[in-house]
Amino acid sequence: MALETAGTKPRGGGRLCTVCNERRAALKRPKTLEQICKECFYAVFEDEVHSAIVDNNLFNPGERVAIGASGGKDSTVLAYVLSELNRRHNYGLDLFLLSVDEGITGYRDDSLETVKRNEVQYGLPLKVVSYKELYGWTMDEIVKLIGLKNNCTFCGVFRRQALDRGAALLKVDKLVTGHNADDIAETVLLNILRGDIARLSRCTSITTGEDGPIPRCKPFKYTYEKEIVMYAYFKRLDYFSTECIYSPNAYRGFVREFIKDLERMRPRAILDIIKSGEDFRISASTKMPEQGNCEKCGYISSQKWCKACVLLEGLNRGLPKMGIGRSRGYDAERSRDTKETNGTKTLQSKQCGTLDF
Repeated sequence: MALETAGTKPRGGGRLCTVCNERRAALKRPKTLEQICKECFYAVFEDEVHSAIVDNNLFNPGERVAIGASGGKDSTVLAYVLSELNRRHNYGLDLFLLSVDEGITGYRDDSLETVKRNEVQYGLPLKVVSYKELYGWTMDEIVKLIGLKNNCTFCGVFRRQALDRGAALLKVDKLVTGHNADDIAETVLLNILRGDIARLSRCTSITTGEDGPIPRCKPFKYTYEKEIVMYAYFKRLDYFSTECIYSPNAYRGFVREFIKDLERMRPRAILDIIKSGEDFRISASTKMPEQGNCEKCGYISSQKWCKACVLLEGLNRGLPKMGIGRSRGYDAERSRDTKETNGTKTLQSKQCGTLDF
């Protein structure tokens, strides 16, 4: 009797895994369109992440590494896989979970419960920092003041700084995030659409912030979002799947839909966009912003005041639009908004967190 070849239907229905040619295929990989069994999928998924870590020298033995944990699929899978690879390949890392509580009732409070369960499931210590304790505001309070139009600007700026502050409190050497290939492709297109040369030059880097207090790494740089979802599903990982209630009209969402359309027509489109971003070369004559430190809180900034402090100043003075859009520097914003208030009294300031740990 003739042996069955790869891809043919074995007795009992279904197709054989194209990797091992032994077990029945359970899924089709979005990245390669291979029909593959669950066991081989786990192996190739983890091996690709391991290769990204080793090929890019993301870690050194003995380092303390914080995993940005939101409770969502990306950060949950990252925590699980990094824990497994750390044991399997003897990375020698001390791993921690780091979460940010933005103060979004009915969303972040629920997702933090998932992270707390992950803390027990993976045996990783958890640190939670909140917008309220760092900035004096919750996102619920901010949205109540400014509405839904620009709330993602506030949250994005505050969240990035909150992660750095939390990482500093943990005294870690690196901070890893669950940004995947889809996220990076979206960011490349967003920076092109916005004409943001400074961010375009670094948005595809697997490690950023080497010149800052704590470098950030993206082990999932080449990992498709769909494969992360499949891994979480087949592994039965405990994660939170609800989208943020304040981001239905986020600008990034339109670019995300465009990326999904491209992926349906050509699965490699995501990796091709990342490769294009990696190959961009910024002209030597282009003037890039010079990094310094915020005079108010000490955070890294190319302006006199960092974006977070400008936004906080606007909130505390009852001028929430101050700092929205392209940054023109604090002095210009203050001059413009002083004219707009026409001499009216400002609100009592809420405390701005500092970087004095």
